[in-house]
Amino acid sequence: MTPEADRVLGTEYALDGWLGQYLERITEQWIKVAPEANPGMLEMFRDRDRQPMRNIVAFAGEFPGKYLTGAVQVLRLTQDASLKAVLADFVGDLLALQDADGYLGPWQAGSHLTGSAPNSSAGGFWGVIGVSKETESQMGHAQSRGTWDAWGHYHIMLALMLWAEETGDAAAMRGARRMADLLCRTFLGTEKTLANTGDQPHTNLSPTHALCVLHAKTRTRRYLQLAEQTMNEQAGDSPHGPIAGDYLHAALAGKDFHECGQPRWETLHTLMALPGLYYGTGDRRYRDAFEQIYWSLLKGDRHNNGGFTSGERAHGNPYLKLPIETCCTIAWLALSVEMLRLTGNSIVADEIEFSTLNSVVGLHSPSGRWVTYDTPMDGLRVAAIHAIVMHAREGTPELNCCSVNGHRGLGMISDWALMRDAEDALVLNYYGPGSITTTWIPDRKIKLVQETTYPVEGNIKLTVHPTRATRFTLKLRIPYWSARSRVSVNGERIKGVAPGTYLAIDRKWKKGDRIELQLDMSEHFWTGEQECKGGVSMYRGPVLMTYDRRFNKVDPDDLPRLDARTLKRRRVRWKGKMAPIMLFEYRDDKGRKLSLCDFGSAGQAGSPYKSWLKISGTPSGRFSKENPLRSARL
Repeated sequence: MTPEADRVLGTEYALDGWLGQYLERITEQWIKVAPEANPGMLEMFRDRDRQPMRNIVAFAGEFPGKYLTGAVQVLRLTQDASLKAVLADFVGDLLALQDADGYLGPWQAGSHLTGSAPNSSAGGFWGVIGVSKETESQMGHAQSRGTWDAWGHYHIMLALMLWAEETGDAAAMRGARRMADLLCRTFLGTEKTLANTGDQPHTNLSPTHALCVLHAKTRTRRYLQLAEQTMNEQAGDSPHGPIAGDYLHAALAGKDFHECGQPRWETLHTLMALPGLYYGTGDRRYRDAFEQIYWSLLKGDRHNNGGFTSGERAHGNPYLKLPIETCCTIAWLALSVEMLRLTGNSIVADEIEFSTLNSVVGLHSPSGRWVTYDTPMDGLRVAAIHAIVMHAREGTPELNCCSVNGHRGLGMISDWALMRDAEDALVLNYYGPGSITTTWIPDRKIKLVQETTYPVEGNIKLTVHPTRATRFTLKLRIPYWSARSRVSVNGERIKGVAPGTYLAIDRKWKKGDRIELQLDMSEHFWTGEQECKGGVSMYRGPVLMTYDRRFNKVDPDDLPRLDARTLKRRRVRWKGKMAPIMLFEYRDDKGRKLSLCDFGSAGQAGSPYKSWLKISGTPSGRFSKENPLRSARL
């Protein structure tokens, strides 16, 4: 079995506009400087057998892997030579810290993959400020000494494979295989189980995904065997089980993810193994379970801003006003990429774009220097280095689970922007100014150039430049939220353009052929329920329009009630600093007005913002696989 769609290897990107600026700032202000600004990211590995032992958060082994994974994906988009040099040095230093048996983590001998270590603080706060263990106990904050060693190995294995694929670095691939071989020797066919490598089975099982990826690259049977063994153990097909939430059987029984035990966000990384198990074994159960889980998560736990989960777990309620953690949203996007590869469903691509343009942009600072821990629907943006400062340690003052992970949200554009499907068609999912060049057809390049301000406006001029005239099928994503879309090729109107599908154009393309795409950017509305009852989310195309006090004279508790039936808008050019990606003034026939920006730009100066607004006269919509945003137009 193979994916229905996959990214085109060797694709070159030159992304312009605001996204190009974000990528440049994140690269310069964070990715390039993070290793030197936080040398403990690797030094803790080098010091694992030294005395006195470092005080380390339980999941510290994830830091190099998460950082490198997102950095490689950003490198795919920018091909920044100096970034590549920084990462090459980082990978070389990381591999030099691998033990002879393949272990690559921060814990001392005797604690490798055991689930516990005497110097693990499990992310606790009290040890950082010098509170004794006795006082911790009295206060009810005794620290667990558990470790997330398997979780750290998962992220490093994944990162090394991505780096090897991007650069051809054979040493990196050997490092990933040595880690997998250690896992196989320890757990395959033995009495030990990955789930018991700590007190967090939902994280311990995550190497299952990396093992599937490694099997697809090497066809080494034992990697797939351990992945299947571990998934079966999780599902209860072993003396140990069921472990965690028995997600496989629950999904096959039609249950939603939040109804399972341990519906934590970290589980998504384990669930990403299900498509790989389907590809490797042909067992349809794995695919069916994964699809059921995806749609249940989309229905119940993807918020109005594209962020994922409430309070770091699934609840089946997208209106809950609990923290929307950066790592949760990044995991959701990674899972969604696997769903897009598995199904080739354009609506999944729409959802990936939606989360990227709203939540992922919103969790980044405009400077590219920091990300949030929580990017709420309404509220304030707080830097993760402040919100979860308890993760910081000597030598890693800026590191936390989110700071090493946020840039992956933009880097993953390289996974879905341009794909090749099972019908050998070229699939364009990304819209925005710039160009994408592929050598998907041997001995010739095809360059796609976009002239557009999308997502500010819906007009997209796409020019096709093959090195010589070539017949192939180009599929254009027609978003499900675009009720009325128009497409023409060289001035000739194309019929049959339908929302929520790919428009396939099969022709002999010659240099300079021009496609004009007009997407419907008229406002559509999601009427809130439960905790958000009385509020309305308004979208312009894929963008959530949001109140930010910085752009208005009214305060957040005194917003005017607009009327959707008489709504008018005009674009506003912000003359101050930190201009938003887009800003519109909305007014109704009674003269009430409100300036709204894109969600990604809202709150970036520390001012309060709201995305659930007071708007009357809005139609109501219901969740469906054809309209997962629940939005409706007048």
